[in-house]
Amino acid sequence: MSSAAAVRPDDPGLNDAAAGWRGCYVHIPFCARACPYCDFAIVTGSDAGTMSRYVAAVVAEVEMDEAWPPLDAVYFGGGTPSQLSAAQLVVILDALDARFGLAAHAEVSLEANPEDWSEEFARPLAAAGFTRVSFGAQSFDPAVLASLGRRHTPADVERAVGAARDAGFASVNLDLIFGDPAETGSSWSTTLARALALAPDHLSLYALTVERGTPLSRSVAAGAAAPDPDVQADAYDHALAVLDDAGYIRYETSNFARPGHHCRYNLLTWAQGEYLAYGNGAHGHRSGRRFRNVRRLDAYLDAVEAGRAPRAGSD
Repeated sequence: MSSAAAVRPDDPGLNDAAAGWRGCYVHIPFCARACPYCDFAIVTGSDAGTMSRYVAAVVAEVEMDEAWPPLDAVYFGGGTPSQLSAAQLVVILDALDARFGLAAHAEVSLEANPEDWSEEFARPLAAAGFTRVSFGAQSFDPAVLASLGRRHTPADVERAVGAARDAGFASVNLDLIFGDPAETGSSWSTTLARALALAPDHLSLYALTVERGTPLSRSVAAGAAAPDPDVQADAYDHALAVLDDAGYIRYETSNFARPGHHCRYNLLTWAQGEYLAYGNGAHGHRSGRRFRNVRRLDAYLDAVEAGRAPRAGSD
């Protein structure tokens, strides 16, 4: 059994244990459209051929890497990993398992947009070893969702959570964003209440941040309302009280879990553990050194297809 299965989120030795786990991050850059606040390495408007080429490149990058211990935690992030087909995601997971192995009871997480999700999509993922899904719910207020550039509805989130449960996913997370100027105190309270009504195993709460070079930053520079840090602090304090009453344990600044549902990948990165990284713009930490892949999709594909490690640098 992996050591990751032997600890609880309220165990005082949790960070020490997490520092010894081995993880892996897989970046999937594809998005249906870019959210105005996002500064990640993403691409929009990609066709099926580009996506297939990318999956093959990630598999090739995995296969050219050197040996490593079995993985305790794998995290597919983005971008929007659910823009790929279930079969494509399974191909990448199978390549990781073949190259390194997955520890017993390994956590395998996948970020997904609620509107992409269905039980038909989820079942083959659960059967292949995906154990955890993180939905970008962000808000249950339609006005806030519109301000954040999101395409889904609150009902989509509810359907997605139900489909994940029915498909056999062991753990479900909801990401929420607070502090958008379109949000009121009442709206945030409603979002928390509707999220908790779905009984998620884990919640991640993030203050809306204006990142340089994003559409949001350009909008704020042109005179649009910016997030108010005092309002955000109040929203966060309110969430702390609500989630504590609901039995969630805050094990990081932004992350809350029911007992037994802490995110192992979050914990190992928080504890300065080591993790591999694949895909454009991915960052990893191995043998005491941090490394990063090239950010541009075309540069990443060209490097891997030429048989070169797609590194942009390390320190």
